[in-house]
Amino acid sequence: MASTIFRSLHTNPCLLHPTALLRRKDVILYCTMRSAQTQTAATPDKVKPQVKVAPNIQNKTLEKASKDYEAVIGIETHVQLNTLTKAFCSCPYNYGSPPNTSVCPVCMGLPGALPVLNMKVIESAIKVGLSLNCKLSFNSKFDRKQYFYPDLPKGYQISQFDVPIATGGYIDVDLPLEYGGGHRKFGITRVHMEEDAGKLLHSEGGSYSQESYERLRLTLSLFWILFVYFMQVDLNRAGVPLLEIVSEPDMRTGIEAAEYAAELQRLVRYLGVSNGNMQEGSLRCDVNISVRPIGNIEFGTKVEIKNLNSFSSVSRAIDYEISRQVLLHSQGEDKEIVQETRLWEEGAQKTVTMRKKEGLADYRYFPEPDLPGVFLTQDYVDGIRNTLPELPETKRRRYEKMGLSMQDVLFLANDVNVAEFFDTTITKGADVKLATNWIMGDIAAYMKNEKLTIDEIKLSPKELAELIASIKDGTISGKIGKEILFELLAKGGTVKGLIEEKDLIVDPAEIEKMVEKVVSENPKQLEQYRGGKTKLQGYFAGQVMKLSKGKANPGLLNKILLEKLNAKS
Repeated sequence: MASTIFRSLHTNPCLLHPTALLRRKDVILYCTMRSAQTQTAATPDKVKPQVKVAPNIQNKTLEKASKDYEAVIGIETHVQLNTLTKAFCSCPYNYGSPPNTSVCPVCMGLPGALPVLNMKVIESAIKVGLSLNCKLSFNSKFDRKQYFYPDLPKGYQISQFDVPIATGGYIDVDLPLEYGGGHRKFGITRVHMEEDAGKLLHSEGGSYSQESYERLRLTLSLFWILFVYFMQVDLNRAGVPLLEIVSEPDMRTGIEAAEYAAELQRLVRYLGVSNGNMQEGSLRCDVNISVRPIGNIEFGTKVEIKNLNSFSSVSRAIDYEISRQVLLHSQGEDKEIVQETRLWEEGAQKTVTMRKKEGLADYRYFPEPDLPGVFLTQDYVDGIRNTLPELPETKRRRYEKMGLSMQDVLFLANDVNVAEFFDTTITKGADVKLATNWIMGDIAAYMKNEKLTIDEIKLSPKELAELIASIKDGTISGKIGKEILFELLAKGGTVKGLIEEKDLIVDPAEIEKMVEKVVSENPKQLEQYRGGKTKLQGYFAGQVMKLSKGKANPGLLNKILLEKLNAKS
């Protein structure tokens, strides 16, 4: 029967779309699921008022926190791997696909469907584990993490519990100069593999909370559970492979946490295991934060914050939560801080309660019976280790040894494609500092204005090196170089080709003839120049440029002109 249902749904994916069959007003039996805000408004006597922190109070509270309290911050980061197929089936995953068009019996959790592990997930996990300086588990396994939620079709998640694939590592982070600079090292507790859940399709009527679905499960018949379930969930993402990276609680400020997350994004992009796009959900951060009086060894009550879709929101959410918890401590209401999951509301710039946090016992972990253990060999691991690229931290230290400033280093190493463009330009013989200035200056400005990446511009590293060399040896001036640069960025071509196209005079012998002609025709000005009126050099240069119709190379012209003007008669 299950396979019959699947064939019907797969043939007609619209059956899974939330508006394909019935509108809400047409459903005879309908379970209302209000948003958190609506519930609060309806039952004000049952809900404790939120602690509001005004911006000016938040700033003062943060100042007090730095003196009297210490924040303890850890981050759980979920990285979506860019494998061709899902973790345990052959379904592809393409962000933005119509709902429920990349599903099969395995990722839908239909009875009798068995998972088969995608080996690329293992390879990606090893790459990340090695890059984070972790100790690999050569004998690990998968576990079932049990919990009921509408976007989890099996009723459990395939994950790793007590034997993750990598543990005990660290990551190096360089803080930006605008935040004080400096180097930080943050510990990595573990890296483990798991599958993603589906996605709830929120309607205009409000959100669908876990409590609402619990009531639905208890009160409705099996038919209506399946009906409402499939009408509200997109299972395209169910089964997509994830790596969960859990940090040690080593961070103390919102900036440190945001930079840690940004460094993880750089790392997975350098490794090529994920695009790391937060706006697509390819990299998701859940922040755990507690506050304790300075000097205390014991941690305070931990609060988790979700719904962080940018690095700036990570920093701002943490700053708000520190202020909220410090304010409760200072008012003697620290017992009001409970272990819970809170959401970050971007519009209101505050955190709000989502649900009470489950404990490990609630998940009822046990080994996944349908998957064998994961056994690694040293040769397999060494083979992957040998394919690792130069990582962001190593690249930054190499750039520093080149004599570049930390500002230059952080800019160039931030994007793997920019770093590769810079490295290739250097290998073509370009001056390091000049190449840095061109990339960080005019090229970066052009990309920003045109909303392009460095892979999308027409300029190649080889031609940038050629342009720098042409300016440095005086073949063309810096002004002409900029004109050529923007043509290369927009249209492509070669430096030599554009010089010829502009009919520029770059032949020293030809320019020397014009200089001699101008000098010989202006003996009075020559005498005045040699008598001390050196500003007349501009007069002679202007006459030569007029003679060349503005096509003589200014740098080469001035060099030859000075030699002639200062020559002994």
